[in-house]
Amino acid sequence: MLHVATVMAPREVFRLKQSHADSIAEALKSLGRKPLSVTWLGEQSAFDLTFEGKAARDHEILASAGLRSFPVDVVVQPLAGRAKTLFIADMDSTIICEECIDEIADVLGLKEKVAAITEAAMHGKLDFKTALKKRVSLLKGISRAQLQAVYQDRITTAPGARTLIKTLKSAGIQTALVSGGFTFFTDQVKDALGFDFVRANQLGFSGDRLDGTVKEPLMDARGKKDFLEELAKGSPQAVLAIGDGANDIPMFRAAGMSLAYHGKPVAEKAARARLTHVDLTGVLYTLGIMEKAFQR
Repeated sequence: MLHVATVMAPREVFRLKQSHADSIAEALKSLGRKPLSVTWLGEQSAFDLTFEGKAARDHEILASAGLRSFPVDVVVQPLAGRAKTLFIADMDSTIICEECIDEIADVLGLKEKVAAITEAAMHGKLDFKTALKKRVSLLKGISRAQLQAVYQDRITTAPGARTLIKTLKSAGIQTALVSGGFTFFTDQVKDALGFDFVRANQLGFSGDRLDGTVKEPLMDARGKKDFLEELAKGSPQAVLAIGDGANDIPMFRAAGMSLAYHGKPVAEKAARARLTHVDLTGVLYTLGIMEKAFQR
C-alpha cells in the first residue's frame, strides 16, 4: 500500500534540508518500507515522502532518522483518499489560543478555579457535561458588555489560522467550527475567519447578564461527532478533523483523517496524527497543498 509521510518544521526555528529528506528515507528503509519519491511543499519547511508498505508511527520515523529531539512533525497517511472536502475544527486552544470560559472566569477572579476544571475535562478526567455546567454556574452575573470585552481584549487567533481557512476556501474545501464553548464567541470567530458552518453551546441570559445556565441540548463530544456526520453527508472519509482535547475524540474517530493540535495526551493517542511544533498551516501541508498556493 502507498503511504505518504509529510515532514514539517517551523522554518524560523529549524530549516529542513535535503539531508533530512535523505535521513527520513533511510529511516523508512530501516523500518522495512520502500521510499519512492520526495516532493518539497514549502522551502525548508515541508516535504512529502511517498513510500510503499504499511504505515509507520511518527516517533518511530523520527527516532530512526536521528531527529526525535528536533522540532519536526511527521504525519503519515495513505496516499489514496488524501484529498478532503470538509475541514472541521475545535475552537478553543486550536483555532484560538485561549479557553474562552477560563478568560470569562478571570473577570470574576475565578480563572484558577475554572481553569482547573477545564484542564481535567480536556484530559478526560471529568465528564464534560458536568464540568461545563459547574463552570458556567460560576459565571452568573457577567454582562454582555463584559463578554464582548473578553472577546476583543483577550481572544487571539492561533498562528496560521487565517491562512489555513482562506487557503481551504480557495481550494473549494468547506470549513466548520465546532466547540463545547459558546456561540457568543464562535459566531464572531466564524465571521472573522470565514468559516462556512458553526455549532456550539448557548449561554443562558437573564436580561443582559448570564444566569449561570447553558441551554440544552449541550454540544459535547457526541455532539461534535454528530455535527461532523451531518455535514459529511455520508462521506466521513472525506473529512479532516482537528482538536486538542478529550471531547474531540469521537469526532477524530469518525473522520477520515484526524490531527491532534498541540493536544492533550488522550487526544494525541486517539488522533491519527499530531502537530506539535508547526502552526496551523501544517494542516495544509498534511493535505498536500504547496506553500506557493497559500492565501495570506
